[in-house]
Amino acid sequence: MRQCMGCGEKKEKKDLIRIIRTPDEEIVLDVTGKKNGRGAYLCDSISCLSKARKKKAIDRALNMTIPEDVYQQLEKEMMNHAD
Repeated sequence: MRQCMGCGEKKEKKDLIRIIRTPDEEIVLDVTGKKNGRGAYLCDSISCLSKARKKKAIDRALNMTIPEDVYQQLEKEMMNHAD
């Protein structure tokens, strides 16, 4: 079980999207859940991403400040993933 950084609900790992900080300090969306790096979990919804962004929950989970353009990129990737 993992907790969504946005809504706080606990769900199965496979039901959440993982956002990771790679060893190269990159922030990427990990839809497979198997990439190497420090991870934070979100429900597959833009509203949870927005809530986590507002609370700076992802920043804390990944131990770094997430730039604005990275949030926009994550939002686009989540929209494409939903299709």
